[in-house]
Amino acid sequence: MDIASLKETLKKAQYYSELRSQTNRAHVLAMLNGDLVQNNESMDAGLSCRTFHKGGWGFSSSSLQQSSTAGDLLSKAESNAAFMGQMAPDKAVSQLPQGIFNYQRPYSGKGALSTKEQVEFLQELNGLVQKKFPDLKSVQFIIAFHELEKTMVNSLGSETYHVLPRTSLYTQFSYEKDGEVSSLMGFIGEFGRTADVLGKPEDLMEKLETQYKQVVDKANGVHAQGGIKDVIISPEVTGVLAHEAIGHPAEADLVKAGSVAGNYIDQRVASDLVTMIDYAHTYNGKELPVPVYIDDEGVEGVDAPLIVDGVFKGFMNNRELAAYYDHTPTGNARAYDYSDEPLIRMRNTLIHPGKSKLEDMIKSIDDGYYFIQRSNGQADLTSEFMFGVTMGYEIKNGKLGKAIKDTTISGVAFDMLKTVDMVSDEFHVGTTGFCGKKQRMIVSHGGPSLKCRVHIGGR
Repeated sequence: MDIASLKETLKKAQYYSELRSQTNRAHVLAMLNGDLVQNNESMDAGLSCRTFHKGGWGFSSSSLQQSSTAGDLLSKAESNAAFMGQMAPDKAVSQLPQGIFNYQRPYSGKGALSTKEQVEFLQELNGLVQKKFPDLKSVQFIIAFHELEKTMVNSLGSETYHVLPRTSLYTQFSYEKDGEVSSLMGFIGEFGRTADVLGKPEDLMEKLETQYKQVVDKANGVHAQGGIKDVIISPEVTGVLAHEAIGHPAEADLVKAGSVAGNYIDQRVASDLVTMIDYAHTYNGKELPVPVYIDDEGVEGVDAPLIVDGVFKGFMNNRELAAYYDHTPTGNARAYDYSDEPLIRMRNTLIHPGKSKLEDMIKSIDDGYYFIQRSNGQADLTSEFMFGVTMGYEIKNGKLGKAIKDTTISGVAFDMLKTVDMVSDEFHVGTTGFCGKKQRMIVSHGGPSLKCRVHIGGR
């Protein structure tokens, strides 16, 4: 449905209401050793309505995108909100912030490659890799495209139409030595459809040469020694730490649920070298991979400072919790599917670069590690975390040594960040995979390399 039709339905709204028409598209292709093993394409579309009344929310959704359906959804959502409002606690927010914002962003890129063109891209890339690195045990490539197209209006007067596409390329190399197989993944993820992001296969070979060297180094590597060590974590590891161990505890709904971040406003939680912000759409004059100019409550996306010069400054919020904490809405309310209610979600969560050179950071460590790539991990509302490390090197007497086998790092993020004594001037932002807070969501995160102390789960 278009904006005009949604606005016409909202004329009947008795309470604060949002109507959202949404279409999600996805296409995933996977190739293993030159064989196409996956080709899944999907589209999901529908309408939703959310209403707020006297501290209670009502929500309804349907896969039908018609004016009559929108009217039915409004009636159901209002009925639900009225019922929930009767049960709201005495301290519940009764009035939402009234800001209005309008934003239009149709897609303006090159578009999508056909399935045939994507398969040809993978075949050519596979051929280059197999010719260049014939001793690899297996080679896998995955192209994953996801797009969210949303039209939203609310009863305050906000309205938007925007398209958020993302294309990711995953590469995995496996190498066998003495009967043991070592594997390593690579990631490329950017805003845009496949024709905008993939480029030419030969342009990826420099990156893939590095991945090949690293997986061979890993196969010939050693196990890390356990204990608390001086380490350097790469921008990729910095990003997931920022997202999981600091970003989630700084989401206002999780603060209200008991996150430790609620106790830290204006308190030192890191060294003064650390600044971390959840950016809405732009950093240093450049648009970020997940540009959120307006959220799914019709709030303008503004940057949310989390840590500034080592001091914890605030939360990411939505309309309701901004009112609850007497803060300004930041535009962090986001829903993935039409049938999802907007939740407080990160957008582009970044730690700022510093002034140190990576080579000087390595020289400063006598006995430690340089961690380059991570796997999945977990964190809780105390900021305690544990992540897998899938690629790294020893640092001995200020020089890189042998590669290491898979290991883990763990600790309490707000304690670990206090040990940061060098921050690199390099900077990288990535967007691959999904954040999985109740519903999945496209996000990006990143930053520089950090020198710090962390517990390593080695031998």
